[in-house]
This record gives sequence, structure tokens and C-alpha cells, in this order.
Amino acid sequence: MYKSIGMPEFYQEAKRHQLPIIDVREIDEYEAGHVPNAKNLPLSTLGETFDTLEKEQEYFIICQSGGRSVRAAEFLSQQGYDVTNVMGGTSSWPGEMA
Repeated sequence: MYKSIGMPEFYQEAKRHQLPIIDVREIDEYEAGHVPNAKNLPLSTLGETFDTLEKEQEYFIICQSGGRSVRAAEFLSQQGYDVTNVMGGTSSWPGEMA
């Protein structure tokens, strides 16, 4: 089971701490702009790349609007990872993109 966090709360946390953020959008979407410090692991390849993540680490999962991140959070939690879905995605990020 995964947790969820709203963008206002997530934004404040991300300003205070360097959070482990996984952006599951495709590479071209990520390169066009992403939340600072986010690592790109596209949902389309997550089945082959998820084992690069550390099981002891909590991760925040984000996409464009929240659909893909829910699927990624469900998958990762089934694999035993501690994940939190970021509701609203990068389209609701109020800060500057990297």
C-alpha cells in the first residue's frame, strides 16, 4: 500500500528537504522541465529499472498530472518499496522547474 500527498504539502516539504523524488514521465517530458532533484525512471521502463532503487529509502513518485504516478506507486509498493504518490503532478508544481 502506498501513501499520497497533496501538492501544497509536498511543495513545502521539497523546499525544506532534499526529497528522493522519482519522475515517471517519459525522458522527453522530463527533459522539458521537472521538479528540482527528481530522478527520471519512466513508467514505460520501470519494470526493468525499479531494482536500482534502495528498499530502505522512501520515495515520492510524480508524473504530469497524477495518473502514471498512481500506477508506479502501486507497482513499487507491491515490490516492497515505501512510496508516496504526489497528487496533481508536475502540472501543479508552483515553483520553478529544473
